[in-house]
Amino acid sequence: MQRLSVDEFKQAEKLPLIVVLDDVRSMHNVGSVFRTGDAFRIEAVYLCGITSTPPSTEIHKTALGAEDSVEWKAFNSAQEALIALKEAGIEVYSVEQAHGSTMLQDFKPEKGKRYAVVLGNEVKGVHQEVIDASDGCLEIPQFGTKHSMNVSVTAGIIIWHFAQTML
Repeated sequence: MQRLSVDEFKQAEKLPLIVVLDDVRSMHNVGSVFRTGDAFRIEAVYLCGITSTPPSTEIHKTALGAEDSVEWKAFNSAQEALIALKEAGIEVYSVEQAHGSTMLQDFKPEKGKRYAVVLGNEVKGVHQEVIDASDGCLEIPQFGTKHSMNVSVTAGIIIWHFAQTML
């Protein structure tokens, strides 16, 4: 199947996207984000606040080793991660339903730029101060009775959007 080894993955060109998890409680969601991040060779996953970090048996159950291939960093808070991202010149977008948000299908990432997307807590979403510090909000259109989706599903949709637009 021509899969990369972990060493080859680490050397390979990356999708210029960092996924920031803001107080995500479920280690299965964290593992799933790692696994999807590996599939699309994202740059990194930032784990903030109460979000668990590897090594973890629970994260590994869904990551299946992607926690070893995808770079990750831990931060005390998503606000701390945003400061580091902004200092590195990375555009940051919170994924949240908010006044003035941009529908995902209308957002066209530019080649040559680096991006980060912030995904929030399963119940409370992205912290308001993180939204306020972001360059904008991206919203996935929804047509049912619910007003949210699982964090790992949201990550998959967002990462795919960036991949199909930037690769």
